[in-house]
Amino acid sequence: MRIYWKRTLTAATLFFTFAFLYLTISHDNTKTNDAQLLARAIVLQQLNSARSLQAFQDFQNDSVPFNVPYHLLAGSITQTQKFLTVGLCSIKRKRGSYLLDTLQSIFSQSSEEELKDMVVVVFLSDFDTDWIERTAHDITDRFPVPILKGQLLVIHANQSYYPPLEGLKRNFNDSPARVYFRSKQNVDYAFLLGFSINLSSYYIMLEDDVTCAKNFLTAIRKFIHSQGQSYWVTLEFSKLGYIGKLYRSSDLPQLAKFLFLFYQEMPCDWLLSHFNRLLTQKDAIRSKPSLFQHVGLYSSFGGTLNRLKDDEFEEDPGDIADNPPAKVLTDITPFEKYTPDKAYSNRAGYFWGKTPAIGNHFTVVLHKPAVFMRVLIVTGSKDRKKDILESAEVEASQNLVETPQGPTCSGYIKLGRLVKGQFDRKNIQEGISTPLSCLRIKVTNKQQEWVIIENINIWVKHEN
Repeated sequence: MRIYWKRTLTAATLFFTFAFLYLTISHDNTKTNDAQLLARAIVLQQLNSARSLQAFQDFQNDSVPFNVPYHLLAGSITQTQKFLTVGLCSIKRKRGSYLLDTLQSIFSQSSEEELKDMVVVVFLSDFDTDWIERTAHDITDRFPVPILKGQLLVIHANQSYYPPLEGLKRNFNDSPARVYFRSKQNVDYAFLLGFSINLSSYYIMLEDDVTCAKNFLTAIRKFIHSQGQSYWVTLEFSKLGYIGKLYRSSDLPQLAKFLFLFYQEMPCDWLLSHFNRLLTQKDAIRSKPSLFQHVGLYSSFGGTLNRLKDDEFEEDPGDIADNPPAKVLTDITPFEKYTPDKAYSNRAGYFWGKTPAIGNHFTVVLHKPAVFMRVLIVTGSKDRKKDILESAEVEASQNLVETPQGPTCSGYIKLGRLVKGQFDRKNIQEGISTPLSCLRIKVTNKQQEWVIIENINIWVKHEN
């Protein structure tokens, strides 16, 4: 990423002013009103000054096919790369405005520790300069502390850097207005991705009218870890459109190029699906429950009514299981695509097997031994309550054994029995001195019904 250095002196002055305020606020965890008012005044002064607006920087990135100067309207980029960038575009809506509420949800649903690992980038992508100025003022007035801490950046790009948006192909018989809207939206996202390439290890895409689950960053971190070494391009944390789509930042240059080159062909969510297939991710990898919910009542396109909701969203999903990387094995015959891994991976879906027999097993073999803190097993589902595992024992083992068929375990220790198709126990390691490598469900009686294993969740002890 290349920076124009001619304005360094002014930028340095602003940086040291922000650093002083940051230390003042950080020193007092109560964040007094006086400190917030002072921060707000400085940020607003920066925003109102044409000189200081220019002093931040215009960024160019050589790895994307567009040469766009990004105007940083508010915030300052830290030298330390974060874990996650949360990116969202916002335009002037004909009806309703949800941007400030969305930002409030992002910050209020995150802990102080989580915010240290996160940066939120808001791309004000409308061409109405008055609206941009008002919205930037509103953001800085509402969120002065995140701006001073480098946790919130507000950017804009001039209309002159956009490709043609009029007279484009009317694919899918879309109206000219619809083609304009979706084509510009693709370019908006391409520009946002281009700006975000070097900010963090991962990038997640949101819309400007969502609400977030509590501690969503921690849940995202656990879901990424649970994938182990398996290949993925996109991880999904919502069922809806392009809300909650997560990428490695190393893939952002390719994705930005893709959206920019094919901006007029189809809507963004369709392009994202094609991008996954081109990079050989065939199936969606989606976390359950969803971490983001669409709350906007009116669409950003034309202000039409939009009541779309994600029925798997949970605002407070509670303590998300760790489910460390593992291989999942069973000798119960699966039905169609309801494979064993879906019961353990925290992905959407479940295992559905044909009638189990005495002695059948469902085994989780960890890639690395771990100290178990809690195990939760849920069989059956809301739609098929009879498909529970009626009689089974839950066992664990410390003894990993390599066989020609792959790793397994021996010398199992009984942890308890399923009761009404469920098992939930804490303090798993009580009386067990070493980390565990396997968890096994062993069928102890025959049954007529098929079986659904909806969730196998394992919480483990983390090293300090």
